[in-house]
Amino acid sequence: MLTLDRHNKIIELLNKNIRMTTNELCEQLNVSAATIRNDLNFLEKEQLVKKFHGGAALLNQSNNLEFHKRDKLNNFEKDAIANEAIQLIQNDQCILLDASSTSLALAKKLHIFDRLTVVTNGIYTMLALKDVPNITVIFIGGIVTKNSGCTEGLLGCDLLSKVNADVSFISAHGFTLDEGLTDFNIYEVELKKQMLKRSKKLVALLDSTKLEKVSTASFIKSTDIDLLITDKKADSLIIEKYRNAGLNVNICQ
Repeated sequence: MLTLDRHNKIIELLNKNIRMTTNELCEQLNVSAATIRNDLNFLEKEQLVKKFHGGAALLNQSNNLEFHKRDKLNNFEKDAIANEAIQLIQNDQCILLDASSTSLALAKKLHIFDRLTVVTNGIYTMLALKDVPNITVIFIGGIVTKNSGCTEGLLGCDLLSKVNADVSFISAHGFTLDEGLTDFNIYEVELKKQMLKRSKKLVALLDSTKLEKVSTASFIKSTDIDLLITDKKADSLIIEKYRNAGLNVNICQ
């Protein structure tokens, strides 16, 4: 297992278990205690985990990692998902992007288009696009929550009610067939519900660590998703289950 993959796996395990000992991580990852200690030292410097004697915990135990921390996770997978998603976009379209780090990865590739309108509540997405020629950026205003990198609240819903978009690209903290897309921020999910209503097509951008996870608030049913894009690490049995249920799934390489 590559070092980056191991770091992502440690975050995934801590996200699920909150706290784990070094021995537990060794057993899960089949590596030495020295390797785990080195990994935890690195992740602590990156402000992703907090070490304690004999183990570690997520620095933020609410599962709501600050944006700049989430943006460091699963970068190869997010880039691959963005490369797949960009094939669905055409010149002269209006697209909606949520404030996720995966949507930011997609936004950074939009400079190839001649004419495009992008509507987003992502602060970093807006900043990435504001100086790109031939792209009109509509920023959804609202309440700015510390460290989240997004706006939220009813003000944004009012603006979105006036938008007619071709495609919405939305990520989430988790997805299951029963619960659909779920997230921890009950205020931001109201904006995402409105994104579904105001676009002709909804595409879910979910790296494989999000599959079969459930978070606080459900906001989009699985039957409302036109396409789910995930990475090649996704469990084949899970993907088969989704497809058998009628969900369109693209696996990016």
